[in-house]
Amino acid sequence: MVQYRVKPERVQEHEGLIRDVFAELAQQNPNGIRYGAFRRPDGVSFVHIALITADKSPLDEIAAFKAFTARVKERCDVMPETLELTEIGAFGL
Repeated sequence: MVQYRVKPERVQEHEGLIRDVFAELAQQNPNGIRYGAFRRPDGVSFVHIALITADKSPLDEIAAFKAFTARVKERCDVMPETLELTEIGAFGL
């Protein structure tokens, strides 16, 4: 899981880049990943949740994801923080 906050004036641009990632994922349909990106109610905070079952993250091969991450720090007020989670139980993941 990754969480961060984007500068208000960059939210629209940021969401467009996220949509590009999902469009490319839909086109390539890689195995070994379940992925979601969510905007929190404040309108500027985001959470991404990825469940990777492949040996290597399929996101590493997505050009739109590379474009998304290339300049993410310029768009953020609070830098991305990756939180590793240990599964206790899951259904449908």
